Amino acid sequence: MSRILAIDYGKKRTGLAVTDPIGIIANGLTTVATHELLAFIKNYIQHEQVGRIVIGLPFQTNGKPSENQQRVVQFSKQLAKAFPDIPVTFYDERYTSVLAHQAMIDGGLGQKRRRDKALVDEISATIILQSYMESRYAKSE
Repeated sequence: MSRILAIDYGKKRTGLAVTDPIGIIANGLTTVATHELLAFIKNYIQHEQVGRIVIGLPFQTNGKPSENQQRVVQFSKQLAKAFPDIPVTFYDERYTSVLAHQAMIDGGLGQKRRRDKALVDEISATIILQSYMESRYAKSE
């Protein structure tokens, strides 16, 4: 089996999450500087089998593309070129930052840790991945 890698792409930082090898559990992986992202993913894929990449596609609450959407689409093209055998899938990432903050509160993290933007990005990537997995499961029923 292979992992699914999820990306919460940001202008400065990007959160990453990944499934376990059999694709059941979503876990936060890390947050990396966006300018180092492609090199990080190349290195990761050399060591781990990745069968799909899911990228959060940012929309505004009114459904219109966000400012970051064009950068996300451009990066997805780089991924497709670098890894032609790994499918790249977009997944609507609206409200993931809000959900990440709520998860941090529910998890009992203090206010200082909740301000850690890198942690928020990693949790957001995990939420994108979990939501993607749940939507796939719902479609198969």
